[in-house]
Amino acid sequence: MSDDEEVRVWIDQKLCTGDGLCVQFAPDVFEFGGDGLAYVKQEPEGDLLTADRAAADVSNRLRLDVIDAADECPGNCIHVVRRTDGAEVAGPDAG
Repeated sequence: MSDDEEVRVWIDQKLCTGDGLCVQFAPDVFEFGGDGLAYVKQEPEGDLLTADRAAADVSNRLRLDVIDAADECPGNCIHVVRRTDGAEVAGPDAG
């Protein structure tokens, strides 16, 4: 994966443990919902994307933080995919 490759991120809420590491890594992208689970958001102050497999675009400055969150997630529920082809670059289905 190149350093300038654009990515999107989504969370499988069925596997989310509510641990909160993702919110610590990238609070502009991840936030807790009222149900205690983490969700993604398109903008730092934006609404949570709560639809199943709802994905948010990740800015280049936050890309590595989001990848680190996926790698460290105890629930193994964060999926980071390339915008160009949808291939998973970090998370449970990454090759």
